[in-house]
Amino acid sequence: MADTATTASAAAASAASASSDAPPFQLGKPRFQQTSFYGRFRHFLDIIDPRTLFVTERRLREAVQLLEDYKHGTLRPGVTNEQLWSAQKIKQAILHPDTNEKIFMPFRMSGYIPFGTPIWLNQSHNACVNYANRNATKPSPASKFIQGYLGAVISAVSIAVGLNVLVQKANKFTPATRLLIQRFVPFPAVASANICNVVLMRYGELEEGIDVLDSDGNLVGSSKIAARHALLETALTRVVLPMPILVLPPIVMSMLEKTALLQARPRLLLPVQSLVCLAAFGLALPLAISLFPQMSEIETSQLEPEIAQATSSRTVVYNKGL
Repeated sequence: MADTATTASAAAASAASASSDAPPFQLGKPRFQQTSFYGRFRHFLDIIDPRTLFVTERRLREAVQLLEDYKHGTLRPGVTNEQLWSAQKIKQAILHPDTNEKIFMPFRMSGYIPFGTPIWLNQSHNACVNYANRNATKPSPASKFIQGYLGAVISAVSIAVGLNVLVQKANKFTPATRLLIQRFVPFPAVASANICNVVLMRYGELEEGIDVLDSDGNLVGSSKIAARHALLETALTRVVLPMPILVLPPIVMSMLEKTALLQARPRLLLPVQSLVCLAAFGLALPLAISLFPQMSEIETSQLEPEIAQATSSRTVVYNKGL
């Protein structure tokens, strides 16, 4: 069976026309190397490409069918590597890798920036994004989603609002110092809130474990230790995520506000600040999620004994989610 699949893939690969600007297509593999930060950054730029939000249902079906044809060695003549990579990009941006089901548009990673909103709406959106892009190898009842959602939003908003109120009531600071702190306090507030959001929305993974696979893609078992690693890695990305958004704009704006242009035209302050924040937001997401590959690797010796005994592979992989 494996030989048949290999033959079919080889036939499909030879059927795909060579492209001068595209590497040979590999089904289910990233176009860019995941061992380097740049490779992951370039890969996730495709995942978050907002243009995929406008892909029609027909175009999605065509992309999935093209990949199926490649898999079974039935590609029509003239299909290029670029077309295959484009089809896989569409599928990865829209369909969940574990369930193969369509992710609701606002909760895809490509919808994170255009659908992001302030304060409690933002944390509600974050909760839904965290849930929609979780490791979904285990079923999760709606009651756990509701409990996690309420806990995530309440804790996140409480932390964010509480820290700001605390700073406002700190009378010992001079007005200038208080203003400076207020500009930077959103970072620890949002970072802490984001960690609570991820952990509470995906707490079920810690209870049930997540599937780990060997190098051939075979299921080895369900690991709670791998689930802890997945949540830790995702939580770290959520700490880094607000960094450029909340740290860079205050620094950039403090310099721009001193320029002759903005001092002479104060009405430009708001649109300039909006552009700076948008640029930081657009840069922050791919930078943060590129810290770790989506399919993370872990040594079997670090996992539960029953998993280590179930495979001869030195390492296994798991979907950490996004």
